[in-house]
Amino acid sequence: MKDSETHELELIRDYPVSLDRLWRAVTEPRQLIQWFGPEGLYNGDDSPDFSRTGPWSCTMIGKESGDAFVLSGVVTSIRPPEGGKGHVAFTWGWHGPDGTRGQESHVTFTVEATDRGARLTLRHVALPDLESAQSHSRGWLSTLRSLDYFILGPQTETPE
Repeated sequence: MKDSETHELELIRDYPVSLDRLWRAVTEPRQLIQWFGPEGLYNGDDSPDFSRTGPWSCTMIGKESGDAFVLSGVVTSIRPPEGGKGHVAFTWGWHGPDGTRGQESHVTFTVEATDRGARLTLRHVALPDLESAQSHSRGWLSTLRSLDYFILGPQTETPE
């Protein structure tokens, strides 16, 4: 593998909600604090704010372990959903136990209207290697399950 190669991932979710509802869920701190982060973690008092450009950070805390995981970046671009599509883009970097910020990657949440509601496309690019991409994929899939629950509430399966 060349040093210049990076890995990326893209995940797509459709929701039976308005575009505005989905946009607020992925940008407003009061909503982000309720779902942002993998299952088994919760956000401390600092919630990310993706509603404005500039620095952001959050501390995720293990529900069982109490371990703190610090994450930070800069919101680089916001385009509210006018005309049926919008996005928020931000840099992403985990902090080590000594507080040193690790390698930076980039995340974009794109929201768009669909015939049945709204779609979220999550892209995470510039991940340094396959192991990092796989780890982030697991984390994002878990985080999106939390978003599903936040937006849709508990789902019950119907017997066939």
